[in-house]
Amino acid sequence: MNTKVLNRSLFATLTAAALTTGSPALADGISAGTLIENTATATYDDGTGVQTVDSNTVVVRVDELLAVTVTSLDPGPISAGPGEAVLTFEIINQGNGPEAFELTANPAVAGNDFDTTIESIAVDTNGNGTFDPGVDVILTRPETTDVLQADESLTVFVIVTVPAGASDTDESDVELTASAVTGTGAPGTTFAGAGADGGDAIVGTGGAEDSAIGSLIVGITDVELTKSAAVIDPFGGTSVVPGSVVTFTISAAIVGSGSVDNLTVTDAIPDDTTYVPGTLALNGAPLTDATDTDVGEASDATGISVDLGTVAGGTTQAITFDVTID
Repeated sequence: MNTKVLNRSLFATLTAAALTTGSPALADGISAGTLIENTATATYDDGTGVQTVDSNTVVVRVDELLAVTVTSLDPGPISAGPGEAVLTFEIINQGNGPEAFELTANPAVAGNDFDTTIESIAVDTNGNGTFDPGVDVILTRPETTDVLQADESLTVFVIVTVPAGASDTDESDVELTASAVTGTGAPGTTFAGAGADGGDAIVGTGGAEDSAIGSLIVGITDVELTKSAAVIDPFGGTSVVPGSVVTFTISAAIVGSGSVDNLTVTDAIPDDTTYVPGTLALNGAPLTDATDTDVGEASDATGISVDLGTVAGGTTQAITFDVTID
């Protein structure tokens, strides 16, 4: 075979091999430390038969990409009064290798009506999505997560104190930032040898840190209780005489933007009067006197009791009952 023809054939075969196998496409998210190996092969006919020759093997190690996202898991502003409140966040390692993240909570966000005090940051140790004191691990300063594998998520809680001076409907934001422990910086910043399996660590497009906002709204709720009486005497008038019927109305006004729990209204039957059976009512709806499945009970001996449970601010509950003058 002509040597020039052989060389041209060999060159063409090697070039084709390089174009088809020398620059493999990497899948997004390929694990840091993965070794990508590539060897080119050429075949040719030297006149005595088909021959095969391999190139040297090129080995490329995938570097670690540093990336993270932080998201608030609260459905909206958390209603809270003065005292402790808990905000919930999710941290996701969006990089392609194992990484720990330092967490920083900032309570002084522009536009706040008040600033909370950061008490601690805790990890959702039992994975139930609810802060459990004594169970969930409190991070010590600098608050740093355990190493998260690529795509692994972690729920964390920021525990804050709302100041006593906060007013009803005041709002406050808290910003949580997660930063890669290996380092942060402009996208493309390289930390030589700091990645998985001794490779480099490269800062991703987000700068290897991210932040999210958790919000609080103060709901200070009070109960204002007002009692009034209306009298009908035996003669159709309003005199208070023996035999007159007195209708008492107790108005429980829940004032504020939050709610109250376990609200129960009680009243004793006044001396020198007798409770009129079957007259207890809530917002005009009759209640039974017996201790049963409805929320009320009444008797001469124990008076009246109405269990209103959890009641939202901005509402009023009206309880009525009758007594006769002895």
